[in-house]
Amino acid sequence: MQYGRVVAQILLIEDDPAIRGALIRGLGERGHAVDSAPTAMAGLEAAVGGRPDLVVLDLGLPDLDGTAMLKMLRGVSRVPVIVATARDDESEIISVLDAGADDYLVKPFGAAQLDARVRAVLRRSADAAPDEAVTVGALRIDARGRRATVDGAELELTPREFDLLHYLAAREGQVVSKRELVTEVWQQPYGGADKTVDVHLSWLRRKLGETAQEPGYLHSVRGVGVRLSAPGA
Repeated sequence: MQYGRVVAQILLIEDDPAIRGALIRGLGERGHAVDSAPTAMAGLEAAVGGRPDLVVLDLGLPDLDGTAMLKMLRGVSRVPVIVATARDDESEIISVLDAGADDYLVKPFGAAQLDARVRAVLRRSADAAPDEAVTVGALRIDARGRRATVDGAELELTPREFDLLHYLAAREGQVVSKRELVTEVWQQPYGGADKTVDVHLSWLRRKLGETAQEPGYLHSVRGVGVRLSAPGA
């Protein structure tokens, strides 16, 4: 894999043979190597066994809904995922982002647009992993290895949860607004989707062993945002 002029190993999970063929050709012409799978379970096996750089996932698969497959994938892999969907309802989009998607495209779209999204997602993944680790109390975040531990015990985080935790930890003691989190972590420049932030904060609290009522690291500031600081600070 090389970044810059991105050449990536992409797994395309798409059941429509015409769309699958067109995207394989289009992405191949832009320098990517593309494997494909026509079903969710075949795609899950290829994603886990083949270790692609990025997955493009259709939601309307014949054997299992793509959102359910995404949740299964997130249980075992942190590979970046772009969801390709004909569903343009905002609640559906929020649902797939909450399930761990890194980006989404609404059909119809062409290979050029998908290529641009692939390059953007891979740039964000690379930029989100600087060399230095961040330590707050007993919480240590290894950005290069994309690992987070508390008292040495590793936290099982989805890619989005890791990015959110790292973003907050790198701004220890600062109150960060939900608008900023949506813009910087979710890369949605027009803000919105506060519910998405709330859901991910709830998941992070559970994995950190705390609650909103009894915070340890994550402290909500009503009407403003959230602050990450060491317990007792």
